[in-house]
Amino acid sequence: MTSRTPVRPGTPTWARRVLPVLLLVALMWTVEVVDLLLPLPLDQFGIRPRDTGHLAGIVLSPFLHLGFGHLLTNTVSLLVLGGLLALTTRHLWLVTAGVVLLGGLGVWLLGGPGTVHIGASGVVYGYAAFLAVYGFVSRHPWRALVGVLVVVLYGSMLWGVLPLREGVSWQGHLSGALAGVALAVWLGRQDRADVRRR
Repeated sequence: MTSRTPVRPGTPTWARRVLPVLLLVALMWTVEVVDLLLPLPLDQFGIRPRDTGHLAGIVLSPFLHLGFGHLLTNTVSLLVLGGLLALTTRHLWLVTAGVVLLGGLGVWLLGGPGTVHIGASGVVYGYAAFLAVYGFVSRHPWRALVGVLVVVLYGSMLWGVLPLREGVSWQGHLSGALAGVALAVWLGRQDRADVRRR
């Protein structure tokens, strides 16, 4: 027996698809407010490279930010890119989970010793890379056009994968982007094959 979450009649399809992105961002803001109010700083639970005692940081780090300015910067990009991902594919949750786990593992392996990595920018880079590649791999004109739009709007993010700025997790950006590309190739090929079988 299965049950579905009730959806309000008349709720537009686009609103239902974008709702998970809004909930994800709302959770990040809730965690940051809790971090501000608690005497225990939650940021310590981020990714600690090659520390096997802190593997949970791979999952927790996207929800932790260095203040509201850091969170606000990520929020805008998450809403835009996450919204595009939700509206143009059916893979929002799979891409999000894949980028968090694969990208986080990359940071855990590549990060500098004694550092702690936090923030959702790896997810932002993963979303952007996925969108830039997915439409071309799946050979879907509309999604490829979205990919071109993402490259035009967010192409300058490419500099973020290089170790140019102190205190910026270029490892998180690079790992997130590589995870996004890998997922785009995998899912794009699957979706292209599904269309052929129909």
